[in-house]
Amino acid sequence: MAKVFITGSADGLGLLAAKELIKQGHKVVLHARNEKRGQEALKQIPGAKHVLIADLADLDEIKALGEKANAFTFDAVIHNAGVYQTSAQQLLDVNTLAPYLLTALMHKPERLIYLSSGMHLSGKPDWTELPSYSDTKLHVLMLAKVLARKWPDVHANAVDPGWVPTKMGGAGAPDDLQKGYETQVWLATSDDQATRVSGQYFHHQQQARYNRAADDVKAQDRLLAECARLTGVAL
Repeated sequence: MAKVFITGSADGLGLLAAKELIKQGHKVVLHARNEKRGQEALKQIPGAKHVLIADLADLDEIKALGEKANAFTFDAVIHNAGVYQTSAQQLLDVNTLAPYLLTALMHKPERLIYLSSGMHLSGKPDWTELPSYSDTKLHVLMLAKVLARKWPDVHANAVDPGWVPTKMGGAGAPDDLQKGYETQVWLATSDDQATRVSGQYFHHQQQARYNRAADDVKAQDRLLAECARLTGVAL
């Protein structure tokens, strides 16, 4: 039985992953951006005992979330939270800085899973404080690759869940919703040898084609340096 923390688990893929993990007998701590959404999530997932509250668009709230999360010991953390059609500042804060900060502040779990996207293929590795959605989804793959270099005792990987019919993806999204959360659950808990890797990019439980710019060590280190500068927290 694993203990798993999932950011952005009040709805969408995060909520579905939480339900599946609890169904399999694992313990899950949820996260929501405000108290109302947190209480609604607990009602939808009665097997979850705790929900942590923080708006991931606010750096101070992210830092407080890291402290709250350290009251628990997690085997895996799924960095699921993300925003899509919003300002560049929110894209940077929620999609890039939040997973970076939480990774830096929380006790190391055995497994870290970052939600990327097939759209990362058009992302640019060059640092900008006005990133596109694609840029931020390349950032989290780069973060997984940095951790594969720096934290050999942790399995850190990124996942493309596909274009699935969630609130973010839209009702007309063509991909399989169940497959959209299965890979995160598998990477977080499975004893399958295929999960015992780090710095990889997965789609539907298979290593998949990714933007090779993510392998640029200088770009990875620049990403870390800029995240540290903006947050005041070094990895």
